[in-house]
Amino acid sequence: MSAERTTPQPLSACDEPLATRYDVALLDLDGVVYVGPDPVPDAPEYLRKAAKEGMRIGYITNNASRPAGIVAEHLASFGLDVIAEDVVTSAQAAAKLIASEFPKGSPVLVVGGEGLFVALEEYGLTPVRTSDSRPVAVVQGFHPDVNWVMLADGAHAIHEGAKWFATNLDLTIPTAAGKAPGNGTLVQAVRAAVDVDPVVAGKPEPPLLETSIERLEAKRPLMIGDRLDSDIEGANAVGIASLWVATGVNDPYDLARAPKHQRPTYIAAGLGALAEKQPGVTVNGSKHTSAGWTAEVVNNAVTVKGEGAPYDGLRAILSAVWAAVDAPAEPTKPAKPTARGRRPRPKPAPAADDIALDAALHRVGLDK
Repeated sequence: MSAERTTPQPLSACDEPLATRYDVALLDLDGVVYVGPDPVPDAPEYLRKAAKEGMRIGYITNNASRPAGIVAEHLASFGLDVIAEDVVTSAQAAAKLIASEFPKGSPVLVVGGEGLFVALEEYGLTPVRTSDSRPVAVVQGFHPDVNWVMLADGAHAIHEGAKWFATNLDLTIPTAAGKAPGNGTLVQAVRAAVDVDPVVAGKPEPPLLETSIERLEAKRPLMIGDRLDSDIEGANAVGIASLWVATGVNDPYDLARAPKHQRPTYIAAGLGALAEKQPGVTVNGSKHTSAGWTAEVVNNAVTVKGEGAPYDGLRAILSAVWAAVDAPAEPTKPAKPTARGRRPRPKPAPAADDIALDAALHRVGLDK
């Protein structure tokens, strides 16, 4: 039996706890389970509770710096019951892609760290550290020790005909001190020196999630992440449900401005949502209601009334904003031709950036 691939609508309702509706959680790590070396507050406890409900917990990361076993040890230090087989990295997804194109034993130049070495060997490939080894491919992934010499050698190998693979294109990674340059930044440095684009394994491209669904034997997977442009977009790309949590990179303002392909199925403050139902949104004309809150867009500003949980209010606000942004252009009045015989142009829908959010987000308690 294959995984369910009918992507639910954004802001869908779920009449049972998410941990019982979905059989496998595909959890992003940075910004969801941990930030730097430390766990997100309460995240381990929420995951232990979800596991007790029968949900398998899988850990999915675009960060290729560490092998799955080392990641599992880090997670186990938080009191989580996790083994290497519960972790899927972008390094493993990239290695699988390379192994599907080149025979076993093929030399692959690593522009990265231990995570890539272990993943390549797992798939029967030979990792090398220099372009003098005449690699058939170059694979590039984040590691704090990547330096100019490694980037330059990767560019040299690509110029010589090696096929280029990148684990992911995330421009930033969250750290305890704030955002820092990610693998995408380093990929851009190599791209400036070569005339090709890499094959990308990590989110939002499908290979990592496809590999995760296969390895974790997921039938009803739920992708959980903090980044709209990787976690949520990736889930939508492969046709599975998603939960956005507010513990990492993106915030409610980013959500309101999200294009259609980056809108999540569910939203929540954190992983506590796994034990909860989701109320969804009901729409009556221009009014969008979630639990005790009702929102609408009037004159390019969101108004919200009611009371209740902040994220129920955010759900109503997002539904109202997305409906306004997605609305077809309206004919202007009067509809009669002008003196020159031209009809007035239709009034376009507002852009997300033009819709005032501050007062509404303040009203529900989620302003900056």
